[in-house]
Amino acid sequence: MLTRRLMIGLAAAGAASVATRSVATPGRMTVYSANDANLNRFVFEAFSRETGFEIDGIEAGSGVLFRRIASEREHPLGDVVWGVSRTLLQASKPLLAPYPAKYRDAVPPLYRDADDRWIGTNLHLLVILQNTKLIPADAGPKSWAELTDPKWKDKIAFTDPANSGSAYANVTMLAQAWGPGEAGWERVAKLIANTKVLNRSSLVFQGVGNGEFPLGMSLEYAGLLWAADGAPVKVTYPQDGTIALMEGVAVIAGGPNPEGANAFVDFVTRKDVREMILKKFFRRPARQDLDLTNLPGAMPALAQTKLLDYDEDDWTARRTETMAKIQDIVRRTR
Repeated sequence: MLTRRLMIGLAAAGAASVATRSVATPGRMTVYSANDANLNRFVFEAFSRETGFEIDGIEAGSGVLFRRIASEREHPLGDVVWGVSRTLLQASKPLLAPYPAKYRDAVPPLYRDADDRWIGTNLHLLVILQNTKLIPADAGPKSWAELTDPKWKDKIAFTDPANSGSAYANVTMLAQAWGPGEAGWERVAKLIANTKVLNRSSLVFQGVGNGEFPLGMSLEYAGLLWAADGAPVKVTYPQDGTIALMEGVAVIAGGPNPEGANAFVDFVTRKDVREMILKKFFRRPARQDLDLTNLPGAMPALAQTKLLDYDEDDWTARRTETMAKIQDIVRRTR
């Protein structure tokens, strides 16, 4: 595994090489990605073998990537941005070029832009993870509501919402579902009082997988990946519902290599490629024409999952004031 120092060094070297060119270099393109390094390497190498394009990958958090894209808007250096949320893609549409992806019709309208400036690649479902050595498989909580029971106090790992977009979505999803108003936040406070609040999302699923915590509030793919590697991890889709958080891909407006950018969008949204990514990394595809029951993880189809109404755009717009409320709850419940 690459050390953080080496990762930063590689990213800096990549950034330096990208910065030396403002026009297309034949056979090369640049992808700004918020995905993890293993997924990037796997897809970039497969894309290069098939198309001949070599990829300079720049890895960073999605907010960092879009600040960079905005700063380069007069002379774009990147061709594609990948692995970022629907909300951020939608908010950044002026920085993105319209491109009607070849397989757009396989992706539901909710997960693609009406103006073709971005398209969803994968969905993250919020789930409950359970270590079945610490809690027998049939004895764990089956809903978010059950996590508020005092018997689970200090047994639930959760990421600080200040450090995790998915954790922020999890809290606000429940506040909305359990509302209206303060009634919802009071129930959220009961749940958070039962949790161990950790600094990084990876500490949650690692902690459940390694047996440090009996339960975790996390993402579908993480639990399935640990289970596939032999960990005693059960993924529970809460009976009271969940949400699907989208990540997508887009062509950067004015980028040096639009031909390569378009080809990359088509590649990462293609059916066989989504199946390949699911098999190795358990990323649920945004396109809805894969037979999930016959693929690793045996994920339930989206249509068979109870999905809650969730106003992602509104909660994003109110993030500053909402985060202050969440942090106050975290402090009060420690």
